[in-house]
Amino acid sequence: MTLSARDVARCGINKDRAGVASSVLARPARNMAPQKDKKPKKSTWKFNLDLTHPVEDGIFDSGNFEQFLREKVKVNGKTGNLGNVVHIERFKNKITVVSEKQFSKRYLKYLTKKYLKKNNLRDWLRVVASDKETYELRYFQISQDEDESESED
Repeated sequence: MTLSARDVARCGINKDRAGVASSVLARPARNMAPQKDKKPKKSTWKFNLDLTHPVEDGIFDSGNFEQFLREKVKVNGKTGNLGNVVHIERFKNKITVVSEKQFSKRYLKYLTKKYLKKNNLRDWLRVVASDKETYELRYFQISQDEDESESED
């Protein structure tokens, strides 16, 4: 089958010097940007939980919370499967979670809130990010003016 010049122009097909039809899309791209080297992935994830204020006030047990984390943290979809991948350490009023596999800071916040709810502390404490790798337990700020206005009504 031979193509006329009009058919060739309509279909976007070019005839090269040998007379063989080749598609415009089959040509190699010109002036491609060089591919940049990808940065190596982060090998360890380290997060801290600062429990100072509630532990000093005696309403929060850091040892019990550490045990809760050891039981509830999932690795490869299974709880109690920490092995050598995730390390949970407690030093005074701070808990450090170090993981060699990807570990989400948001997951740590989720587990902390779950523990607070389980121990009926969720109404008084909240989990706040104090920096990129640290969460802190803080009390809700309740102003005295709101309490007085409610008691007058």
